[in-house]
Amino acid sequence: MLSILIPTYNFNVVPLVETLVSQSIDSGVVFEIIILDDASTDTLISDQNKAAFDQHDTVQYLLSYKNKGRERSRQKLANRAKYHWLLFLDADTKPKREGFIERYINAIDAETKLIFGGIAYMDEVPQINEILRWQYGKSREEISVDKRVKNKYLTINSGGFLIDKRTFLDINSLITWGNYGLDILFTYNLLKNEIPVKHIDNPVYHLGLEPNQEYLIKSKKAVQTLYFLQNKRLISSNYSSLQKMYNRLKKYRLVGVFLFFIKGFIPMIEKRLLTKKTSVYLFDLYRLFYFSELKSNNVA
Repeated sequence: MLSILIPTYNFNVVPLVETLVSQSIDSGVVFEIIILDDASTDTLISDQNKAAFDQHDTVQYLLSYKNKGRERSRQKLANRAKYHWLLFLDADTKPKREGFIERYINAIDAETKLIFGGIAYMDEVPQINEILRWQYGKSREEISVDKRVKNKYLTINSGGFLIDKRTFLDINSLITWGNYGLDILFTYNLLKNEIPVKHIDNPVYHLGLEPNQEYLIKSKKAVQTLYFLQNKRLISSNYSSLQKMYNRLKKYRLVGVFLFFIKGFIPMIEKRLLTKKTSVYLFDLYRLFYFSELKSNNVA
C-alpha cells in the first residue's frame, strides 16, 4: 500500500498526477495520492489543479492558506497519509520511464527504510535564461546508481524518494524551521541515525528550471543555510563537498589569500554565470567564495 505525496506551489500537477494514477493502477498497488498546495499565488493554476481532482476517488487536493515551506508541507502530508510507504515527489518532476511505480514497489524489502531512484535532466539544452540550473543538475545531480551507492546519503535528492512513514516523521521532525537548502540536513540526519538506504535506477526528470538570476540567489541562501547548520553543529564540518573544499583551503592557510584574489573577480564570475557560457566550476568557485567569506566574518 502506497501514499504518493506531492507538495506544490504555483505549478500545474495535472500531467504528473494523471501519469502516477495510470502507473499505480497498472502496478496493482493499493494507493492514494495527496497534493498539498502551499498557498500558491497563481490562483489560475491552483484552481485548475483543484478542479481536475475534486471528484477523484484516489486523489486528494489540499490547500494551505499560509505558505509554510516544503519541509512543513511534507510533514503535513506524511501525517495525513494512511499507508506505510510514502513516495514523495516534487510537483515539477516526471517519471523518466514506464513502470516507475512498479520499480519502487519491487524494491521494497524488510530492511530498507528509504529508496532513492535518482534525478535526471532532459538532454535538450534549455533557453539561455535557464542554462545554469540545467547544467548544474546535469553535472552534479544526475548521478548513476554505482556512483550514488559510494556516497549513499549525500547523493539523495529530495525531488523524489520512497520512505517508511515512521522513519520520515522521525527524521523530518528534527527540521523545525523553513529555509532554502535544508535537504542537506535531512540527508545528514539519515546518516547520523544510520537509516538503511537503497539506491535503484528509477529516476524522475526535474522539469522546473529556475531562471539563472533566481537560481544564483537561491544558491546563496543555500550557502547561508549550510553555514548556519554547521555553526549550530547540526551537521558535521566535513559533510558536503563545499565544506570539504573550504577545509582544504583552511588546512593550508589559504582562506585569506583565496578571498583576497577572488573577491575582485566575483562580479565578472557572476556575469559569466548568467550567460550561455556558464560554468559549473565557476559556480563552485562562486559558492566557495561566499561560504569562505561567511566563515571569515563569523556571521551568525
